[in-house]
Amino acid sequence: MTTIFEEKHAAHSSASAPQGSLWKNIRFVRLFLAYALATFGDWFDALAIQVMIAYRWGADPLIIALVPVCMAIPGILFGSIAGTLADRWPKVNIMLICDAANVLLTVGILFAPGPGWLLPLLGARAMMGVFHIPAQQALTRQVVPEKHLLQATSMNGFVAQCSKVAGPLLGAVILAAFSPQTCIVVNACSRLLSGMVLWPLRRLTEEAKSADVDQAAGNDQTRQASWITQWKEGWIFLRSKPAVFRTIWFGCTGLLAILMIDYQFATLFRSIKPDNEVLVGWLGASAGAGAVAIIMVLNRLSRISYGWGLGGGFLLIGAGIAGLGWLEPSTHEGWIIFWGLCIGLGNGLSMVTMNYLLQKESPPDMVGRVFGIQNSMSSIVLVAAPLAGGVLIQAAGPGLTFVYIGAATFLIGLVGVVLQRLLWGATGNQPVRFPDIQD
Repeated sequence: MTTIFEEKHAAHSSASAPQGSLWKNIRFVRLFLAYALATFGDWFDALAIQVMIAYRWGADPLIIALVPVCMAIPGILFGSIAGTLADRWPKVNIMLICDAANVLLTVGILFAPGPGWLLPLLGARAMMGVFHIPAQQALTRQVVPEKHLLQATSMNGFVAQCSKVAGPLLGAVILAAFSPQTCIVVNACSRLLSGMVLWPLRRLTEEAKSADVDQAAGNDQTRQASWITQWKEGWIFLRSKPAVFRTIWFGCTGLLAILMIDYQFATLFRSIKPDNEVLVGWLGASAGAGAVAIIMVLNRLSRISYGWGLGGGFLLIGAGIAGLGWLEPSTHEGWIIFWGLCIGLGNGLSMVTMNYLLQKESPPDMVGRVFGIQNSMSSIVLVAAPLAGGVLIQAAGPGLTFVYIGAATFLIGLVGVVLQRLLWGATGNQPVRFPDIQD
């Protein structure tokens, strides 16, 4: 087994990433393991917070809707800045700082006495994610060879969805046996381990992957450019790349519908089966299982188009949300698992396609800014959508609201499938090869 010191030496070496198996790339393996630990903890945490607010504190839908709003504000304020920072500063160091701050803030959440204290802490912790995500995406683009890029993106999605299975399932067990606070402790420990895994890479030399002299010169100029200039370059790049620009807008449109009810699953289940707190966990686990299944299929398909990947994903998500809206108190819990699987299939399909498209269509020195801009736009949606969803639930009730939102999401997906050539041009109909996980 490779020791920490041997891996640290490998991180310092100037050799390019391994050209054989992706799993021989020590830098990616460490990055992947750190991401897996962090994501696993987040799903323990997310479930505990929803149960604590909806069941233990008995908050109304509008208070619940403020949770994603507080978590979105940092993305609006700092999303583009974080993307620029990821293209200028050492990415591993950014991630280490974010992990350390995340641990401290999670411990603070552990002692929050009510929503008044919880919401600001969640917002501060979300700010760490705003800076962490572009750094991770940009570093993945740099340490992974072009031929393994989609495989790396798929595997990141794979572990994220596996966490949605293991996190809620184990979280539900811990909730039944202990308390939501125990789940929060698990998240803090996971983030601490994530930082420890990344630590040997802190002196990693980040090199441009292109050997082209003109691009290398352009990268030198970028490093010397002012902060504002680089920020503007990110937006100029988006205007010059219609496929990337339209993908971000299409994703935000679908996200607008989905986020109206994303934090209201506990509200829906509370109205159907008020004595069963673990239903949120079962839904999350089944959605994670569906996403894992579709990602494994994607790794064995020979081709798929951007339109079917993104539009088809929203079709499945919309069908699952609408199906949950038709549930009644007498409905068997198996239907929750079925519709959760449907949502997970759509989520995995759209997520892998979108992340791959943004990385594939962006040069290595622009990936951080592209994901930073995407984060900013998504955060704006994340402020408006939950509040609108909370108001709609209070006016129409949880069930009918889920039916409306599911139908809207389904229609957005249908637009993506039918109009894929108009949205993505020839790119949208070109096959995207998904390499085998064992490749």
